[in-house]
Amino acid sequence: DLLLVTGPVTTAMREPLLRTYEAMPQPRWVMAAGTCATGGGTNGGGYACHEGLDGILPVDVWLPGCPPNPAALIEALLLLLRRSPQRVHGGVYESA
Repeated sequence: DLLLVTGPVTTAMREPLLRTYEAMPQPRWVMAAGTCATGGGTNGGGYACHEGLDGILPVDVWLPGCPPNPAALIEALLLLLRRSPQRVHGGVYESA
């Protein structure tokens, strides 16, 4: 299963996100897609918004950008299908 987080993790959504992750069967993958998910966006680190998904859940694939490049999203999904989690940074892939 894939948990695709595409926006900022707010204080109100932290617990539902954790419950969703815990309910997922193994193997499970987490993708942080977009600037808000990867670093909290413009409100990251404020009172109501966490700085990024990695402070809450283990992230298998990072897909930065606002918005992320559609081709990079497709490549990230293909990497997960090959069970090869990687970090996607602007079209440059690094082993996790």
